[in-house]
Amino acid sequence: MKLEYRAAEKADAEQIFQMSRENIDQYEDLNAIDYEKVLAWVRRKIANCIGEYVCILCGGEKAGYYRVHSENGKTELDDLYLFPAFQNRGIGTAVITKCLAETRKPVFLYVFTRNVRAMALYRRLGFQVTEQVGKTRCILERSGTR
Repeated sequence: MKLEYRAAEKADAEQIFQMSRENIDQYEDLNAIDYEKVLAWVRRKIANCIGEYVCILCGGEKAGYYRVHSENGKTELDDLYLFPAFQNRGIGTAVITKCLAETRKPVFLYVFTRNVRAMALYRRLGFQVTEQVGKTRCILERSGTR
């Protein structure tokens, strides 16, 4: 499995948004949120931060996206999405391992607690729950390298 990475482009924004929306639709309590307001916020975030997104390529094919940025002395891994055809192939593990190797800072991320596959992956890679966010999400963190 050969992974390559390239900067995401403005043309990728809609695909990232759709993947985010699918994640919200699948794992969020839609009765507890202002759905249209949340989607508008997600769309703005992606548009404003498109320069921080990375496109993951596997064997030359687009496999997914992620975003990494610094926040409060830590590194956030945000919006790690893989297309279904590329899931369960070790790509998520490889991307997370790459992100961890590129910083000495603690790395954190938000995840839906009902996303048991993602929760298991992050725990297997040494992340621990540090905070519950509402009823549907939590923050996981892994300490930085020494």
